Amino acid sequence: METALTTQPDLTGAAFFDVDNTIMQGASIFHLARGLHRRKFFTTRDILKATWQQMYFRVAGVEDPEHIAKARSSALAFIAGHRVSELEEIGEEIFDENMAHKIWPGTRAIAQWHLDRGQRVWLITAAPIEIASVIARRLGLTGALGTVSAHVDGVYTGELVGEMMHGEGKATAIREIAEREGLILANCYAYSDSSNDLPMLSLVGHPCAVNPDSALRAHAKSNGWRIRDYRTGRKVALVGGKGAVAAVAAAGSWRVLRHSINKRH
Repeated sequence: METALTTQPDLTGAAFFDVDNTIMQGASIFHLARGLHRRKFFTTRDILKATWQQMYFRVAGVEDPEHIAKARSSALAFIAGHRVSELEEIGEEIFDENMAHKIWPGTRAIAQWHLDRGQRVWLITAAPIEIASVIARRLGLTGALGTVSAHVDGVYTGELVGEMMHGEGKATAIREIAEREGLILANCYAYSDSSNDLPMLSLVGHPCAVNPDSALRAHAKSNGWRIRDYRTGRKVALVGGKGAVAAVAAAGSWRVLRHSINKRH
């Protein structure tokens, strides 16, 4: 009976999921930063600056290289000088505190559907690989690809190994996995909320826009892609411009952060 019920692995198909606003509500780097702030990794001023840069980059879709470099530096500043083992241990705690209840049930169900079909499921995100790996492990997924920070003797240096896992970089990573694992891209699936991930979505045979921004929604409709929206109150995305969305996101981030700080005092 057990043999009959065992799902045969699908050796040619796989699914790739973005994390922020796709698997998880909000930006994973912000949830990580909140947890590190509670543990006195950095000051309130640092997290406010980094929150604005990350949210503006994430919501407004700014592709300016200088802005991306600043966002990258801020993210690395969170962990520079700390041990890899320390972040891995803290990452487990932060997932329980800040992330577990932010997982979108609908997207989680899609990921499980792929697993049940015998397909491998990877997260692919600009977030640090350490936290991406925690999320993948807790959700029972195959693994994760994320931004890799350099370390020497187990201590982070504040530099990157390669570039951030973003935009075309995600598509390149998927091609490498497909070649290594013998995947057929036409049989693969990809899920994201952001038009920044069009290179990844366009690469596979089954793209899906999840909680999409306005640009991705329009592209998905015009190309006949599937759209899944699990948000209950899409109040700003359809009526405001990118600047309005960025402003609301930044204000919302400040309210969340202020609440967190007030609780500590």
